[in-house]
Parts: sequence; C-alpha cells; structure tokens
Amino acid sequence: MSGARLGVDVGTSVVKAALFDENGAAVAVQGRPLELRHGPNGAVEQDLEEILTGLSEVVRAVLGSASGVPPALVALTGQGDGCWLTDSEFRLVRPALSWLDGRAAELLNRWSADGVVERVFRANGSALFPGAPAPLLAWLDRYEPAALDAAATAGYCKDAVFGRLTGVRATDPSDSSMPFGDGTGTGYSAEVLDATGLTHRRELLAPIASPVPSAPLTGAGAALLGLPEGLPVSAGPFDFPACGFGGGLTEVGDALLIVGTTLGCLVRADSLHTSGEPAGFQVATGEPSRWLRAMPAMVGTASLDWLLRTLGVGLDAVGEALATSPPGARGVSVLPYLATSGERAPFVDPAASGQITGMRLTTDRHDLVRAMCEGLAYAARHCFESARRPADGRLVVCGGGTRSVAWLQVFADVLGVPLELARTPEVGARGAVLVAARARGEELDVPAWTAPEAVVEPDPARRTRYDDGYQDYLNHVDAARPLWPRGPLDQEDN
Repeated sequence: MSGARLGVDVGTSVVKAALFDENGAAVAVQGRPLELRHGPNGAVEQDLEEILTGLSEVVRAVLGSASGVPPALVALTGQGDGCWLTDSEFRLVRPALSWLDGRAAELLNRWSADGVVERVFRANGSALFPGAPAPLLAWLDRYEPAALDAAATAGYCKDAVFGRLTGVRATDPSDSSMPFGDGTGTGYSAEVLDATGLTHRRELLAPIASPVPSAPLTGAGAALLGLPEGLPVSAGPFDFPACGFGGGLTEVGDALLIVGTTLGCLVRADSLHTSGEPAGFQVATGEPSRWLRAMPAMVGTASLDWLLRTLGVGLDAVGEALATSPPGARGVSVLPYLATSGERAPFVDPAASGQITGMRLTTDRHDLVRAMCEGLAYAARHCFESARRPADGRLVVCGGGTRSVAWLQVFADVLGVPLELARTPEVGARGAVLVAARARGEELDVPAWTAPEAVVEPDPARRTRYDDGYQDYLNHVDAARPLWPRGPLDQEDN
C-alpha cells in the first residue's frame, strides 16, 4: 500500500476518511457523526475540537484496517461557507457559524434592498445567502466585534483543520472565490469588501494558494492522526468542487448532481457568468479559465429525511412509496424549501419555506413521499436550467440519495437525460486526492479513478408527464412567494 493516498471529507454531519490504492479503489473507509448545535433565531454552530477528535478516530481506524501502512499524502476537503474564526494557533475563538446559520437573514434582506447583493454578484458571480461568509462576518462585526478582534482568521472548515495539522494559514481558490473573490480565482475584491462594509476586516482573510495549499504534517498533527511527521497534507477544494473532480468532470458542459444534505448542481464552464438573477456561485477550480457554475440548493436529502421522521417511517419507505404511488403522486406536489435560512439556488430568498398542496382524504404517505422525491427532482431541474447546463453534456450523479435506485430513476425522468453514477465511495475525498496528486506532479489515471459505476436511462414514456409537472412546479413557486413569512424566526434554544 505504499502508493495509497488518504482522502478526508469533513462534512456538515459526518467526518470521513477513505484510503485509495493507486488504481482509485477505496480499500478502507470510516466515518463518525458530527453534532450541529441549534440555537435561537436560526443559530447553527459547530465545534472544531469535536471535529478533530472525530478526524483522529476515522484516520486511525482506516489505517488500522489497512495494515497501518502510512499513505503517500493526506488530502482534505469539507463543507464550504460558514465562518470559522480561529486564533494564531488555529483554535476557535467562538463556536463556528455553520453555512446553515440563519441569523444574518435580516442583514441580507437589507443588503438585497440596498443593492449590495447585486454588486457582489456582478463582481464575481456569487450570490449571497444568510450562511455565506460575508453576511456572517458582517453579523459578527456588528454583534460580536470582540470575537473578530481576537481572531487571526475568518476562514473555512477545511482550512481550520489544515491549520491545526500543518501550522499553515491558507485557503484555496474554490473557497476564496466566493463571496470575496475578485473574479480571477486567485485574489480578493476590494469592491466586494467595500460593498459589504468589511474592508476593515480584510486581514482576517487567509492567503490564497493555487491550485491548493500544501504543507508537511507537523509533530502535533502527526500525533493527532497517528501518521508520520512531514507527510504532505493538502486542503481543498471544498466538497462541491471536490465532488466535481471526483466525478470526472473534465470537459466544459459536463455537469454534476449531488443528492446529499443539500442538492448540489454544478456545470463546468470556461468563463465567469455575472449576468442574470443573482443566484448560485462561480467556483474557481485552480485551473486557468475553468470554473464551476454552481447552484447548491439548500434543499436535499434533509428535506426527505424530515418528511420520513414526521411520518414515522424509515428509509425503506422511499422505495415502497415510489413503487406504490404513481408518477405525479396522485396530484400531491411539494416545494421542499425546509432550510431555516431559506433558499439560495436557483434563487435567493431567506424567507423561502416548504409547502405541500393537492392533498385529499385519499392521499396516503406513499403519495407524500413520492411528491417530495419529485419536488426535489424538479428543484434540480430548475437549478440546472439556471446554470445553463447544455442539453448534450454529461450528467454525473453522486451523494447519499443515489443509494435509492428508484429515486435515481425519478431524477433521470424529470431531467430527461442519462445519469452516470459516480464511482463510489467518497466521491469528494476522491476528488481532493486527485487534485492534490496533480498539484504534486503525480500522474494518476483520472479516467480509471472516475469511471462511472452505472448509467440510469430516462423513461421516455414519462417525459410529457414530468414536463407538465415541472411547469406546475414553477407556477407553484411563483404562487407561494407572497405566502412566505418575512419576519424573524421564532425558534427556541435547544
């Protein structure tokens, strides 16, 4: 296993480690759950020390199950956005604000009315939402300025972990390109900092290393992971673009659908798009003139999980529902916008909320589950249309939701294109390893590492039904907007 490489994905709810051999096969995978702490007014926070403890456990477990031979490198990826305030020793000065945090919603509403959101999008193609770094940093600057005064860096999750492992303060082009990027993929925008009122906090933004930061593992980092000191460690790209690399997106027009906690829709592009309605992100890839047009909806498997919990059923109910309730869910339809901070793609509205319509006394739980599955597929189609996915481009799919073959069929039917199932497991960690290896000049067989495991073909007999259903979905969104609550969240601390 001397040619093995270790990929680590610090997700929102799970930290995972995967050891890949020289052919890209995952020879060992381990994961540990992470806690999200919910508080009043939409607060969602995380603890870096808990993440590091989980990281230590999964890396040691992976090495233990693979004869303990050290890998050639460690490649980090992880959740994007949020605000991770660390001191000079890379320790949090306050709990990290998650990308799910909704406390900056009111501030974002003011920015939208004042034209700040528009200015930022025209500068770098990235829309703002409550959990983005800019509104969170501005919220902290107003309500907790002492925390910013005590911090050395206002960064991202993977960069905080990288700092603890290597002692190096840095970020990569993917995270830095939004929302403070200058449109080049390698710098910060003075205009964006001015528009958001954060010029005086410029020193909190970490230096950008392209294509990804890389540094040797320190003694403290080695002790934490049980690996040799001096081992190369890289940080980035963050999870969405990492999945793009791990899914084999190599050509302009290639697209990726991530059916995860969020619904990630990405299209590879050769230029920056700053026109149209401000929504989604332009993510730098670390490659010249190569971008990912990303529409990462806040909705995803989390919305389906909520429905299953509410109904008191398990994941097996999904396959049962899709086999029992016909396409169209007997007239039931769902807007799956259940995130506490509203929606961010393909439109931005902190007030966006879910809705179920078309229910009758004859409606059963199968119809509700199918309607949610279809609603999420419609949301994906909405995102891809906004991201300008070409009709003839490849569409790769990954994420926890892909374990349901029946649900994948719904996505294929609604999108009307074949879905290539990305090589598993751990597509994001796989992508981080590929980027790290390329940055080090290592020649890996990328097509072999990213060869799809299967292809799900759309059913042409359902095309008309789902085209009509999608138009109904768009009409439903327009009709629901005036009903979304515009006041602050009334959420008890728990």
